[in-house]
Amino acid sequence: MRQGEKFLSGGSDAGLFLIGQNRRGNWVAKDQHGLRGGLFVSRAAALKFALFENGNRPQLVITMPGSLELDLSVTAYPALAPEAYVASLAA
Repeated sequence: MRQGEKFLSGGSDAGLFLIGQNRRGNWVAKDQHGLRGGLFVSRAAALKFALFENGNRPQLVITMPGSLELDLSVTAYPALAPEAYVASLAA
């Protein structure tokens, strides 16, 4: 990591990341809790994101066989009540 760069998560929770392809062939990178992630055009881009987010720890990146989907919908976080979700957006 270069000087002045920060983890998108703030660096406090650098953890395990999963990378793999979804059913459409896009590359997915997401943390084990499903709170951070993205879709990428290549494996290299997904790996770069995962390494940046977890503090450049390749031992914490796992390539998943089969299909790995990224769910960014509100229903992906059922523990978060709708009112809390709306309040978090306003903050």
